[in-house]
Amino acid sequence: MLNRLSSNPQTTRVILRALTYCLGVILLLTIPMLVPSAYTLHVIITILIYIPLVLSQNLITGFTGMLTMGQAAFYGLGAYTSALLVMKFGIPWPLAFLAAGLVTAIFGIVVGVPCLRVGSDYLTLMTIGFGTIFSAVATNWVEVTRGSMGIPGVPPPSIGPIVINTPQQQYYLYLIIAALCYFFMYRLIHSHIGRALTAIREDEIAASTLGINLSFYKVMAFAFGALWAGFAGSMLAHFLSFVGPQSFTLDESLLHVQMAILGGLGSLPGSVLGAIILVSLPQLSQDIYQYRMLINGILLLVLMAGRPQGILGKSAVVGQSALSKGLKRLKPHHSVKDNQ
Repeated sequence: MLNRLSSNPQTTRVILRALTYCLGVILLLTIPMLVPSAYTLHVIITILIYIPLVLSQNLITGFTGMLTMGQAAFYGLGAYTSALLVMKFGIPWPLAFLAAGLVTAIFGIVVGVPCLRVGSDYLTLMTIGFGTIFSAVATNWVEVTRGSMGIPGVPPPSIGPIVINTPQQQYYLYLIIAALCYFFMYRLIHSHIGRALTAIREDEIAASTLGINLSFYKVMAFAFGALWAGFAGSMLAHFLSFVGPQSFTLDESLLHVQMAILGGLGSLPGSVLGAIILVSLPQLSQDIYQYRMLINGILLLVLMAGRPQGILGKSAVVGQSALSKGLKRLKPHHSVKDNQ
């Protein structure tokens, strides 16, 4: 039996992959019992919060080719929405969590539509402007957001009568959320939608010529990107028990871009790796944390010199042949005739 398996490389790869996944699942489930301190578990939960956020950044920037610097605004919008719905209106946390994603998705569409009229450079400036407007509103709308004082006492997540208020319980809840976000992102990227987004990134003119509705898919990328950012914001608010405008600045948006680039643009595992590195690295010492933005910048400069596609990113393939290969798998309804 063993000889038969070893003689079939494909079967061996499948078995090894299955064993790797099983070991990975076992490791993730036992992390709360293995970590040496509560602080380490706190850092790991923070990584889980950042995973949907970096996935959203990678969807817009890595897979669609639009550099956005406004993800922190969607992040903060989700955090405020979830906290206010629970605290002021008594909405159960699961509904507030879903509402946070829905509200940010709507704002993603609102921001995405005018961005269609400008080129890549101006698109980036518009998303920076949106982030600046959000920060100003969160700071000055004191009646709702309490301004720079923020909103303290945000309750922990709860599902019915079950209050998830210990770090171990929150770890498992956020692990499930992060895993679901990753799974849905994986399915999205490997569907005709993901292939259309990749085609737009490679060559907009060729994609449009072959019948892909550029405006529709770009706005969809903004909507889904904002959706995941809103989920991450809800996770943050109920984990820290506090929401304040200082957590959603331009530096925070820059950090999201750095995570996506470091792990690899256009790579879902790269999004996870980027979050792990840039969340855990500053926690090694107080000195490193103080200069984290400088260290992140230097790290990216070194990476761009040696591996510009990121640690797990695939080598950029430019040319009509790569585009055609992706477009051949698009479903039949993406034809020029359908769009006319």
